[in-house]
Amino acid sequence: MNRRVVITGIGAVSPNGIGREAFWDATKNGLSGVRRISRFDPSHLPVQVAGEVVGLDESQYVQSKDRPHVSRVVPLGAAAVAEALADAGVDYRGMTRDQLREVGVIVGSGGGSQEFTEHQYRLYYTGKEKQCSVYTIPTSTIGTLASEISMRFGFRGMSHIISTGCTSSTDALGYAYRNIRAGVLDMMVAGGVDAPIAPLILRGFIVMRIMSTAWNAEPERASRPFSRDRDGFVIAEGAWFFVVEDMEHARARGARIYGEVAGYGSTCEAYHRVRLEECGEEPARTMLLAIQEGGIAPEDVQYINYHGTGTELNDRIETRAVKLAFNGHAYKLAGSSVKSLIGHPQGACGAAGVACTLLAMRDGVAPPTINVDEPDPECDLDYIPETGRRMDIEHAVANCIAFGSKNSALLLRRV
Repeated sequence: MNRRVVITGIGAVSPNGIGREAFWDATKNGLSGVRRISRFDPSHLPVQVAGEVVGLDESQYVQSKDRPHVSRVVPLGAAAVAEALADAGVDYRGMTRDQLREVGVIVGSGGGSQEFTEHQYRLYYTGKEKQCSVYTIPTSTIGTLASEISMRFGFRGMSHIISTGCTSSTDALGYAYRNIRAGVLDMMVAGGVDAPIAPLILRGFIVMRIMSTAWNAEPERASRPFSRDRDGFVIAEGAWFFVVEDMEHARARGARIYGEVAGYGSTCEAYHRVRLEECGEEPARTMLLAIQEGGIAPEDVQYINYHGTGTELNDRIETRAVKLAFNGHAYKLAGSSVKSLIGHPQGACGAAGVACTLLAMRDGVAPPTINVDEPDPECDLDYIPETGRRMDIEHAVANCIAFGSKNSALLLRRV
């Protein structure tokens, strides 16, 4: 059984906008959500900016008595899922138990509840161990994050976490696609959430020397994919979730369809914990696997949503991979990096790119990559610099690259 798989609902909680349309309005107009960190005082650190979500009323999604016992990823994720379900016209409150058993949850997250665990250690080592949560162990266990989403909405189908670094939410959507395509379930909630803005997590990335330190005074200019003067990525948080379902199931219930997941590819370079292999062959092969599964040729793709982190290595090698995958079409292929606008939300970044791409297809507007002030000679493709562009998008690739040599890509098709 090879059923067609579509996306019928989108929810977004982003640094540059809470809610799908607020996120999209800011993104297509090139408005950054990167700002000075407010969660804690960063003045002693060389990195003082992040893509923070500001203004979310967490009490709508987690009861006050439960909030000390869960990570920030829980309200972020629940908010995005609630919006996606409402957008898709899924009344989970009115479902029978048997109907709830037919909805699965697959969450992509690189760090899960790491910031919660860090806080528990902080309490312990500062003599406040009596304040530690009774749920320190289950909340710190990454698989519980999917359970939190399932419990919040009552879904009784599979409840899984995919944690593959930066490709986590791309892989979560890929797994949802494969399960629905094979007929395991008709509907799944899938996407990504991460909330890594915490002192020790930040310190760990700083030690690796892969974060931007040059733009603390101008946060919105810090995330600079493909620009010659880029100096690293900007850490971010956020959640982007989708209702994914069998096309016939969606049509039978009269759902609006944003687009089809037409192909999925995933490879591993088996090369290094954090570095990319210079040749770019495996990221290229990943994109080609997704394209081939969709039954089209590379030249049929009009848009690519780049991983585009703003690190010297990623941007250069991803550009090389696109050239390998698309040959001469690479120079005709427009693409952009949403990370220039929101920072890098780790394992949730792929879902952010998919949301951005589906909304670009809907409106016929490709979003820009901002802050490309000095184009890198080795990054010489069309990254839609500074200003969004009207364009007709029938096929698009959403690409992701992760620590541990992982690569994942989705082919999206307008329906």
